Amino acid sequence: MDGGEQAVLFDRIQGVLPNTTGEGTHFLVPFFQKAIIFDIRTRPRSISSVTGTKDLQQVNLTLRVLSRPDVGQLPKIYSQLGEDFDERVLPSIANEVLKAVVAQFNADALLTQREVVSAQVRAALLKRAADFGITLEDVALTHLSFSAEYARAIEFKQVSQQEAERSKYVVLKAEQERRAAVIRAEGESESAKLISQATKATGPALIEMRRIEAAKEIAATLSKGRNVMYLPSSGVNLMMGMPGPGQ
Repeated sequence: MDGGEQAVLFDRIQGVLPNTTGEGTHFLVPFFQKAIIFDIRTRPRSISSVTGTKDLQQVNLTLRVLSRPDVGQLPKIYSQLGEDFDERVLPSIANEVLKAVVAQFNADALLTQREVVSAQVRAALLKRAADFGITLEDVALTHLSFSAEYARAIEFKQVSQQEAERSKYVVLKAEQERRAAVIRAEGESESAKLISQATKATGPALIEMRRIEAAKEIAATLSKGRNVMYLPSSGVNLMMGMPGPGQ
């Protein structure tokens, strides 16, 4: 026998012998004995299942398992399950475990707690496979998807949340603008009050100072223009609202 193989001997007189035969060359009694060779190397398998969640949503799952037979139980496996033991057992127990575990979670929990779900599936499946003499080297959820209706519901929920956040932002912006307008109005009112008080205290001197400042700004602006070559003093006096010389 080649490497990675193990043989179960069937004897026409004693039946299936309890001991297995490993790699190498062995002798059989012709006609009375037959060797059934098993591949004991780890093999991958993908198992798909459609099941329901706790909130009654349909979910499509794909489970990847790495399995091999327990060498010490090969005679029992051959007697009870046959040579295609993995085809008979793994899809059945995998669907059983997936349905039992997924039914404990809501749809959104499957997405946020995927590692927890995978760990529970692994623990339960290891225990069930051991009852049939199958050793699982690795168990992992490789694919998880929901129905089209649930996907549309999730998309609608996300859009609604985005709209709610946008509305909240608009409300906050309007509140900030209202507060800014109140503060600006209060500032203008305070400024007008201070100007009024200053005017009462100083008389027309403050107004004259403001006129001079305004005239300086206008003169500076006009002096930068290309079409203005000379600004007579009468023009400055006129802008200031004051009479010119000799008037």
